[in-house]
Amino acid sequence: MQQDNHLYDLTVIGGGPSGMFAAFYAGLRELDTQLIESLPQLGGQVAALYPEKIIRDVAGLPHIKGRDLVHNLQAQMLQFNDFKPHIFCDEEVLSLEKHATEFVLTTTKRITHTRQVLVAIGGGAFSPRPLAIKYDPQLNGQNVFYFVKDLADFAGQTVAIAGGGDSAIDWALTLENVANQVYLIHRRPQFRGLEANVKRLESSSVQLVTPFNIQQLTNTTPGLEIQLKQAKGSLVRTLTVDSLLVNYGFTADNHVLRDWGLPLDHRALPVDQNMATTIAGIYGIGDSVTYAGKTKLIAAGFGEAPTAINHIAETLYPERKQPLHSTSIA
Repeated sequence: MQQDNHLYDLTVIGGGPSGMFAAFYAGLRELDTQLIESLPQLGGQVAALYPEKIIRDVAGLPHIKGRDLVHNLQAQMLQFNDFKPHIFCDEEVLSLEKHATEFVLTTTKRITHTRQVLVAIGGGAFSPRPLAIKYDPQLNGQNVFYFVKDLADFAGQTVAIAGGGDSAIDWALTLENVANQVYLIHRRPQFRGLEANVKRLESSSVQLVTPFNIQQLTNTTPGLEIQLKQAKGSLVRTLTVDSLLVNYGFTADNHVLRDWGLPLDHRALPVDQNMATTIAGIYGIGDSVTYAGKTKLIAAGFGEAPTAINHIAETLYPERKQPLHSTSIA
């Protein structure tokens, strides 16, 4: 096991959007920072699952693709030569031990030392919720998809999307301009998305197929045949499409928080108004934390990052004054 004897001011665990923005803001406060990400690349779920998805809830950006948001965050994070973070990808934190004046982190590649820790792992390890029916697994990646890597793969196709939340609606509206025809299948008559998104959906060319459940998938010569049955009814319907995009959400497992011995509340990390946990020196932001009124949005994580970093900077360097606003930083 490699021994990294450098003592960092701060270690950010998690390289998703919130973690990347926190590492950038740590550079503004001139903190010696490392960022550790378990995946081979930065960006978290956005990069791994939603590179083509249009994101609309980031202030100042009317809309932006997931991959472009990650690219911009990385460019922002690395702009300070003197205080840009040391980035370690494809490296998982196995244990976190508190010593008198520092924390010792053991990863899959090294042992490293840090004065403060910021947890930004999102929901942790994630996997898509599969269809609740048996079907030929060889259809996965051929006709059945759980996330979109490249919109061009669906150009000119007839596409069905299964799901009723904001993500399913977003994909339907995005693919409307790419595919020949888009169907949105949902087991309820009403959708669970934001009101503005539902209104856009209802005025779009997306064909709404509700309330129906998928009963069977069959690979046929014309394409993928989807057999549907009316929820709480007897009506049966069949759709023939080129591709089915399943969007029932994802299951997340943040068991590493338990492995690290951190206090949890319903599998989330409780934090106070400074984003601090009950363990001195450990903070948390993003989807892995909980507090009264917590909202799980990228925008919320961006707001939590400066709160945590400013408190960390004041704790480590009390002689430094907190900037009043961003324009006070040269």
